Amino acid sequence: MSLANGRSYLAIPGPSVMPEAVLREMHRAAPNIYEGEVVEMMDGIMRGLKRVARTAHDAVIYIANGHGAWEAALSNVLAPGDLALVPATGRFGHGWADQAQGLGIETQVLDFGRKVPFDLNRVEEALRADKAHRIKAVLATHVDTSSSVRNDIAGLRQVLDAVGHPALLMADCIASLGCDVFEMDLWGVDVMVAASQKGLMVPPGLGLVFFNERAAERRKGMERVSRYWDWTPRARPEFFYQYFGGTAPTHHLYGLRASLEIIHTEGMENVWARHATLARAIWAAAEAWGAGGPLTLNVTDPANRSHAVTALRIGAPHGTALRRWTEHEAGLTLGVGLGMSEPDDPKGEGFFRIGHMGHVNAQMVMGLVGSIQAGFDALKLPYGPGALDAAARVISQG
Repeated sequence: MSLANGRSYLAIPGPSVMPEAVLREMHRAAPNIYEGEVVEMMDGIMRGLKRVARTAHDAVIYIANGHGAWEAALSNVLAPGDLALVPATGRFGHGWADQAQGLGIETQVLDFGRKVPFDLNRVEEALRADKAHRIKAVLATHVDTSSSVRNDIAGLRQVLDAVGHPALLMADCIASLGCDVFEMDLWGVDVMVAASQKGLMVPPGLGLVFFNERAAERRKGMERVSRYWDWTPRARPEFFYQYFGGTAPTHHLYGLRASLEIIHTEGMENVWARHATLARAIWAAAEAWGAGGPLTLNVTDPANRSHAVTALRIGAPHGTALRRWTEHEAGLTLGVGLGMSEPDDPKGEGFFRIGHMGHVNAQMVMGLVGSIQAGFDALKLPYGPGALDAAARVISQG
């Protein structure tokens, strides 16, 4: 007998759980795209997005996923033959580098593995060695969704300033925006990319790019940018269709308007604090389990862990077995060990990931912890006691 009937819980690191208010807003007939509500609500949506990104500068929307946002950002500031420095701490750092290479951009990748954030001293050495300033941009992943490593973006800006290097600082916040603390203007980020399906709690389909005046000046010097990726008309549209390079993603916009209202009603600082507390509850449970079994958190130092996603290792083939049990027997879908293969585990079946981003609360996390522990029992996997108690203590203390 399966106990998975009823409302399921998608606890993967995106797409994330969507609030009922978002779903209700999207459940409507197609609206007029030439005048009326959809046109009139755009100013509020753009202001709301900038508040989440903590920027007073420009924001643009593409009908695309996060990979599209990567390419849009790159296309506006880097030309074929330009060089980008890419400190990587997981699959998605390497993915952004690969996207750049596909555009003819040269990349210098600094691979820091999948367990620790990038070493700012090594980044500084690479920048100081670039006497001719061939490096035009640093492509930094704030949170790598595969490894759950959180990187120091503010520290990167400090390094760039200390070296006196003119490279643009570009941040991938696809996993972190609306979950982990991020301050675009305060941290001196020139370009930031995000997407709709994680902390913003909207279905996949909207790629977001934010940029400041330094990046806008770089765009002016580009010999050519494709009509679709060019952010200039999107940031300063004369006509409504220019926001999207064509027909508007109407129902996504209704959902986004609802999600932004939810976020700003709670307050950005409160959203960050909620994610931090719920993440700590999951970590406390994992540490208790690991005291008597093979489970380990991929990132050892809590200061380097994301508040949006947690990657865990339990050993092959148990990660896959656990995911299948929780989904089919408890209605809980956990994330695959994406990009976490090892020599003796080429498919990454010894890893799984927990997405705790967006529309998540205490009772969901406690249910998640209990379901995982039930999976351990059902699969006869060893684990230490006290996980539910440890998670409950973190939540009770707030």
